[in-house]
Amino acid sequence: MAAVTEVPPPLAPTAPEKAPRKRGRWTPYWLLLPGILWLVVFFALPLVYQASTSVQTGSLEDGYKVTWHFATYWDALSEYWPQFVRSVLYAAAATVLCLLLGYPLAYLIAFRAGRWRNLIMILVIAPFFTSFLIRTLAWKTILADGGPVVGTLNALHVLDITNWLGWTSGDRVLATPLAVVCGLTYNFLPFMILPLYTSLERIDGRLHEAAGDLYAKPFTTFRKVTFPLSTPGVVSGTLLTFIPAAGDYVNADLLGSTDTRMVGNVIQTQFLRVLDYPTAAALSFILMAAILIMVTFYIRRSGTEDLV
Repeated sequence: MAAVTEVPPPLAPTAPEKAPRKRGRWTPYWLLLPGILWLVVFFALPLVYQASTSVQTGSLEDGYKVTWHFATYWDALSEYWPQFVRSVLYAAAATVLCLLLGYPLAYLIAFRAGRWRNLIMILVIAPFFTSFLIRTLAWKTILADGGPVVGTLNALHVLDITNWLGWTSGDRVLATPLAVVCGLTYNFLPFMILPLYTSLERIDGRLHEAAGDLYAKPFTTFRKVTFPLSTPGVVSGTLLTFIPAAGDYVNADLLGSTDTRMVGNVIQTQFLRVLDYPTAAALSFILMAAILIMVTFYIRRSGTEDLV
């Protein structure tokens, strides 16, 4: 006898299940909102206001009006280009000095400090415990005429070399380019050390051991392993040092003279003393554009975008 198999009736089509609703997908945007509002109110709007100020004409008595006078940019650049060049040179010199002084110290903290690491880190950030103005004024005492620092430099004939380079004048260090660069170096040195230390600390110590197992000498290990891996810290430190140093005016005002004025001093004078707001705003935008171009070129040439 043939077995009869009953075929079950086809199932009725069911409605497709609704995808589970994503909860909290707007939460990251709500968390970003305060920061975005802060940037808009305290950065974007003042930037737009300064841009409109730079193309105005008039006077403080009669008032300023937007006349799209772009010639202000050319007039400001043609008159104050020496201050722009001086700012870049001073900032570059201070950045190089900070790198030469900061890299060995950051290397020491990362690999050799041991139990003294926290103490050295506190000493590095200790200058932040006092005012920027007080730190700069202290250098007037350190570099005072007839003081021990100037006497030592004179005895070692260092001032003869700096006089030949045009960085000092006679037996004086104050009111010279050297004093301004020293102030910039001291004030911005922590901004170089901290990114360098962070980058060096990330390096796996086993890489150094592997280099030693391959009979690499210490300098070869540093050149082939340590320094390339610390490049993000070098790039970050140089940017954090050069950018504020190029726009600084306190060091040039307190430690320099009229011959060492930087573009920051010109902007301050135009804003607060001369009251020429369009020229001051134009100088600010020229400085910002110049730094932006140099930073973009520098990052592209450095070959790394992994900044600390």
